[in-house]
Formats: sequence, C-alpha cells, structure tokens
Amino acid sequence: MSSSAGVPVPRRGPKLEPLLLGDDERAVLERWTRRATSAQALALRARIVLACAGPEVPPIVEVARNLRVSADTVRKWRRRFLAERLDGLADEPRPGRPPTIGVEQVEAVVIATLEGIPKNATHWSRKSMAEHSGLSKSTVGRIWRKF
Repeated sequence: MSSSAGVPVPRRGPKLEPLLLGDDERAVLERWTRRATSAQALALRARIVLACAGPEVPPIVEVARNLRVSADTVRKWRRRFLAERLDGLADEPRPGRPPTIGVEQVEAVVIATLEGIPKNATHWSRKSMAEHSGLSKSTVGRIWRKF
C-alpha cells in the first residue's frame, strides 16, 4: 500500500498469516463463484477467499472495497477459511425447528399438481390435494406458494 506521494504506508494492525490455496481448493472456489446454482452468500465467500489468497497478503480494506463488503466481513471469512478451509465457508445450521415435511413429500405434491387431475374436477384445490397427499391444507398452500 502506498500514499499518493509514492511513499509506502505501513500496515496497521497485526501481521496477517498468508492465505495459501491448494490447486484443488482454488478450483472448488472458482467453481463456486461461477456456478449458477451456488448460493450467492457462498459465491461471495469464495470471492473473498480468492481475493485474499497468495503469499502476499492484500490489505483487508482493499479487498473489502473491491468486493463492496465491510472489512469485518472479509476478516470473518478469511479467518474462518484459515481455521476450517472449504468446510468453514458453508452455512452453519440455523436455530429453530427442523422441517417436518420431507423433500419427497414436497416433490410428490408438486408433481401431482402439475401432472395430474383429480377425479370429478378440472384442477386441484388445496382441500383435494390435502386429501390426496395426506398433508394439511395449509401445508399444501405453503408448498404451492413456494413453487
């Protein structure tokens, strides 16, 4: 980092450990940044780690400015990656009650809705789909709103 006069400005804060990546890790991180199905949060974390990678440690504030995030966000994900590597970038389980309806049940409702027609009707109602699937009417409504 240098000032406008070309004189180097000393780094503030503790000396940071270089973030070195293996070829496999770099490939995974780059894939996460490009893949359309990656969660945007995971893609951003991967971009942060890639921007911080290398034997020369770039200034945290510069990485933050380039990626339009806070310096604290860069510090957090850099630190987490150094401690846990790729596993540290994944979302941790959220608190709260786990879902009680399985993916298979949701999939069955969506497929039946799109591909089937109930007896003696032209389309599914929440009530008829609830009776068909064994789920509650409100659950069927939530599934339909989501999909």
